[in-house]
Amino acid sequence: MASQIILTKTEITNKLRRIAFQIYENNAKESEVVLAGIDSNGYVISKKLKKIISEISDLEVTLCKVIIDKKNPQKEVKTSIKSEDYINKSIVLVDDVLNSGTTLIYGVKHFLEVPLKQFKTAVLVNRNHKKYPVKADFKGISLSTSLNEHVQVVLDGKRMEAFLE
Repeated sequence: MASQIILTKTEITNKLRRIAFQIYENNAKESEVVLAGIDSNGYVISKKLKKIISEISDLEVTLCKVIIDKKNPQKEVKTSIKSEDYINKSIVLVDDVLNSGTTLIYGVKHFLEVPLKQFKTAVLVNRNHKKYPVKADFKGISLSTSLNEHVQVVLDGKRMEAFLE
């Protein structure tokens, strides 16, 4: 089966801008928000969201890289900042694609070990094939696909696109 582009660079840029505005609106009364991006594309998206939020608001954005073994998500989740740095903060867990929800649910579980002010999730593509009760609070696009189709998001350098294969 040939690949079909579902999001172009311009569309991804526009969707990230809209998500950034939604995150800002949702945290307008906060002084700080933590964008916790799941390594690797989720973290790239987090960095892009931080840049946009910094342009549109005075909200302080802290980046956090979240390392989850996607093949064995029960393994310890690691983060680039200490848990003390996000206690009682507003957190947005960011990933590129919400497929079954496995990666997001283990990310959520990790952050729930400390008290938080608020917890939301953001994804570029929501595939609607969840096996866990996790939802995307902020999403770029919702896409109904068959289980044997795969969504690939490319965010390297100048190339930004999402396609279905």
